[in-house]
Amino acid sequence: MNADLTPTAVNPAVLPTPTGYSHGTLSGNTLYLGGQTALDKDMRIVPGGIVEQFRQAFGNVLTTLREAGGIPEDLVSITIFLTDIPDYQAHGREIGAVWRELAGPVYPAMAGIGTTGLWQPDAMIEILGVAVIPDDRLVRPVA
Repeated sequence: MNADLTPTAVNPAVLPTPTGYSHGTLSGNTLYLGGQTALDKDMRIVPGGIVEQFRQAFGNVLTTLREAGGIPEDLVSITIFLTDIPDYQAHGREIGAVWRELAGPVYPAMAGIGTTGLWQPDAMIEILGVAVIPDDRLVRPVA
């Protein structure tokens, strides 16, 4: 394991520039992935409903993971916050297909939590997670 436990921000240039938060924080080999909504690079929530919002939000999580050298198989935990659980459940097959398209057939420990609202009023979903990245792939951003 990497002995450097100094927290280091991971902020991919292709994601919106964070202000007052980080897209991810790396400590040792553990990457804590900050909550990602369906913001596109222009800081707008993507249209199209829960499936497209899942695609964008999970894609943002994976972008941060890859910035630190991680791959989807390194995810150990995902938490999904939802403003409409029945809508998510109704589109479960489509969302599962998007997961497999973006991350393959491996699923980490997961939780889905209902909430009355998210930071951006149009956001229907926010995803956060934790990954453990092996030394041979770990990329520690320059602070």
